[in-house]
Amino acid sequence: MRSGTAAATEKPQAEALPAALGMSVSELMHAVGGFDCDPADMVRASVRTAERAFAELDVCDDVIDEASEAGGTIVDRLRAHLSAESAADIAVELRELDTVAARVRSTDETRRLLNRLLGREDRGASAPATVVRLAPGDLPALLSVYAESDDYSDLLAVAGRGEQLRPQLKRVHADRLVRVASHLVAVVERVSAVGFADKHLADESLREARRSYELWQRCLEERRRDLS
Repeated sequence: MRSGTAAATEKPQAEALPAALGMSVSELMHAVGGFDCDPADMVRASVRTAERAFAELDVCDDVIDEASEAGGTIVDRLRAHLSAESAADIAVELRELDTVAARVRSTDETRRLLNRLLGREDRGASAPATVVRLAPGDLPALLSVYAESDDYSDLLAVAGRGEQLRPQLKRVHADRLVRVASHLVAVVERVSAVGFADKHLADESLREARRSYELWQRCLEERRRDLS
């Protein structure tokens, strides 16, 4: 039989635990299966449930950490492929990013439920992260051999202006490619740093990475057209 002091100690513990977990007593009892026993048994079972919840969250955090590391590796490879202008390899890396993000997405529901159980679902709540979009109009304008002439029938003159502008065209095309490549890398680097854990940021980042890749390909084709 418990002493009066022990019983008095256990009762506040039983009442304090639901408050610490951010749950009502009925929610807590439902979470651990319900009890027809004394408060001390409920406290012990609740602690075991919390321990299991934290262990599951640790597993989810490991997935996020691994995704962050994988994303960082992909960033390094993207830099190399962009420098080498290897479009096919860049496409492979972007598909791998989708796979990495999908692994993190598979933990979303588990993390949401466990954080709710532990009363942590509102921690760190903030406005959705935004991803800056790079549009073609944000890039340096391309020079035109026709810009300073009204007589387009003089093909020799046009060709001559083309040769005069060639060094400038080279610089502009190089600048455009570098800007798009830097933007693509920065987008992937940012989302990788947080392990793709923010679904909105991850989705928007991957969309922007694909758009940037398409813009980079367009810039590459324009350079070939103008300088071939």
